[in-house]
Amino acid sequence: MSTEAGTETVGRQDRHTGSMLDVARFEGERRLPMTGVLAVVFALFGAMFVALAPDIVSTGAYDDIIEAMPPAMVALVGFENFSSIAGVISGEFYTFTWVVGLGAYLAYSAAGSVAGDLRNDRMDTLLAAPLSRTNVLLGKYLGLLVPIVVLNVVIPLVIYAGSVLVDDPIALADLAALHALSIPYLLLWAAFGLLLGVVVRRGRTAGRAALGVVLAMWLLESFVTSTDFEWLGAVSPMRYFDPAAILVNGEYGLEGAALLLGVAVVFVALSRTVFVRSDL
Repeated sequence: MSTEAGTETVGRQDRHTGSMLDVARFEGERRLPMTGVLAVVFALFGAMFVALAPDIVSTGAYDDIIEAMPPAMVALVGFENFSSIAGVISGEFYTFTWVVGLGAYLAYSAAGSVAGDLRNDRMDTLLAAPLSRTNVLLGKYLGLLVPIVVLNVVIPLVIYAGSVLVDDPIALADLAALHALSIPYLLLWAAFGLLLGVVVRRGRTAGRAALGVVLAMWLLESFVTSTDFEWLGAVSPMRYFDPAAILVNGEYGLEGAALLLGVAVVFVALSRTVFVRSDL
């Protein structure tokens, strides 16, 4: 791909006839098998926690352990709210699957999708079609909506049904709010992975870096909580999406969700700018 092609103008891109939705459809279909696997794994994992939660709450099995642990470790593993099923589910299931697991998967997948294609010259082949770089990049990003939407529809149904079966139903409105408010958080990590993939341009390196950043942000927010350095956690997306605050306290944090969505838009815009101007 020549330097001239690498610095194509927006005007030239607009004359391309390919559709961003075509790329999004292709990328989304590619992600369906993994989305199905994640749905099954998360559903089983969530059902297990729902089944165990009543015993954990009634016996207070972790009370002594929690009292002996430092505050940072309690925050890290989500032990703060073990007095209710909602607290157990938010602290254990949603911390490890949604906050860390799904966020890491989306960042890794987005980074690898772009950087891997650049590394293996598949991007040149794709751009040889009547598609602008903007359409290709945004199509790849939109393809990540498949796991985001599917998992945010399937998993709350499993969690709520399970809580009904154990005769301690979780507030449906709070559960729905949690999953709705998780979307800006997940979109942010997908956008961050997209930017990392465009900048790093090596599939495995970009993916590993994305995983490392997600874990680092989670650890940062956990370890600075209730310390003199709590202000450092302001850079962590985890501060602005708190499953326990939503499920246990009914605090939705709409400002945080708006901030996450705004940062996601900035990351996507930066990704597009770098991608359009780069020499592939």
